Amino acid sequence: MRRNFITPILVIFSVICLTSCSSTKEVVYFQDASQFETLVEDNSFTTKFKVDDLLSIHISTLDPEASAPFNLLRGAEEGGFRAEQVNYLVDKDGEIDFPVIGKIKVAGLSPSETRDLLREKLKDYLKDPIINIRIRNFTVTVLGAVNRPGTYRIDGEQTSILEALGLAGDINIKGRRDNIMVIRDFNGTKVYNRINLNGKNALKSPVYYLTQNDVVYVEPNKSGKTQSSLDQRASIAISIASILITSAVVIFTRN
Repeated sequence: MRRNFITPILVIFSVICLTSCSSTKEVVYFQDASQFETLVEDNSFTTKFKVDDLLSIHISTLDPEASAPFNLLRGAEEGGFRAEQVNYLVDKDGEIDFPVIGKIKVAGLSPSETRDLLREKLKDYLKDPIINIRIRNFTVTVLGAVNRPGTYRIDGEQTSILEALGLAGDINIKGRRDNIMVIRDFNGTKVYNRINLNGKNALKSPVYYLTQNDVVYVEPNKSGKTQSSLDQRASIAISIASILITSAVVIFTRN
């Protein structure tokens, strides 16, 4: 009797071990990086503006009155409320409507290139303007086998996939690190790329640095898929058992 009782326990324990354990090779980042190895980064990534980007552009000079017409404000400084600067939306044609100057095509330009373009167009109005540009809606979305999936706002002009995964609490033990998908939008066209974070060559990947509105998807490994399948089967079994028990109770009470 005791032997018959112990056997099912051993079977259940073995199944749990097989479905919950992941190989070290599956979860370690940059496995082929040697001790004290120096890797010179040659990834010349630069953020480029896209359609639907929301840009904050502020122009300043030694003469505030001269630069004031180029800084649109929303609201008045009355009753203790401070006026807010108006942001510029990159429209479907890749343009922004800038005060005084008019339409300017910025899609495909980097922040530095856009500053140079504005400086050229403002030379007849302002002397030595200081131009600050910032993307106000730079977000990345991290989904799948991570600890905190969600959409995260990025402060700055660029972020790496490692930083994005860090914001999402890192890949959990059931996530694949060797086949991460990055979905990127180029003005309405979706491009799918994959990156392997198990190797150091990930640093050279075209999607190592993310762009605004990128989606990072981490698919589950074999352990995660098996666990998901077991959870689904267990849920079905519980539902069937619940129906059978309910039916048995109904029949018993009627008799």
